[in-house]
Amino acid sequence: MAAPTFLNLPARSSKPRAVGLTHVLDKGLTVESTRSALTAAAPHMDVWKFGWGTAYLDVGLAEKLQLLRTHGVRSCLGGTLLEIAWSQGRAEACLEWAAAVGFDSVEVSRGVARMSLDDKHALLRLAAQRFVVLSEVGSKDPDEILTAEQWTREVASDLAAGAHWVITEGRESGTVGIYQEDGAIREDVVTAAVRGGGVAKVLFEAPHKDQQAWLIRAFGPDVNLANIPAQEAVALETLRLGLRADTCDLTLQRQPA
Repeated sequence: MAAPTFLNLPARSSKPRAVGLTHVLDKGLTVESTRSALTAAAPHMDVWKFGWGTAYLDVGLAEKLQLLRTHGVRSCLGGTLLEIAWSQGRAEACLEWAAAVGFDSVEVSRGVARMSLDDKHALLRLAAQRFVVLSEVGSKDPDEILTAEQWTREVASDLAAGAHWVITEGRESGTVGIYQEDGAIREDVVTAAVRGGGVAKVLFEAPHKDQQAWLIRAFGPDVNLANIPAQEAVALETLRLGLRADTCDLTLQRQPA
């Protein structure tokens, strides 16, 4: 059935997208749940991240990667797994495995390992030889807070080292990195991250509706948003297009007298 076209909606990029990405988080979905999520929302998904180390344990990994290829959704290995491999001197083995099983993207982060910025950039350059790399800036530790200047510098230097996009840390909880403990947005940090790479190159982790709505209002429907629960991709698209109360002022028009 053809999609309806009777409404005037905000302009939105189409796949394959370079901006306006929706990056979803897989926390251990089954093959059946993955198939269901893709059937319902693949046109609204751009990157599918296997969170943390779930890919290392996922018995359905090969089938899920094939489903993602079929639906035109980029697969991404989570950064925590690569950090752990790096800490054990096994980063190259991890990347070789990721290439062999069929990942087309990897995340390079330093959110849990004691990794210098130089070490991160060396790992990023290594990964970029085989993959599209999404780097991540920010710590998962709520007590480790980067200054605005550090955010700008790290985003810019990650892109210079070969990252295709940079993700701002927020975790699946939405309470660290670019967020305060209560989930409120640290506007100075968001501004600093954009200053480092431009809004088209930054993906904001935004697991909660209020955070998503704020970022859409600040940067428009084609803002890049990450760590979206896979089952909520359609709900996010309604926010982007002003089809939800939180952003409906983007589409509401005054009736003629």
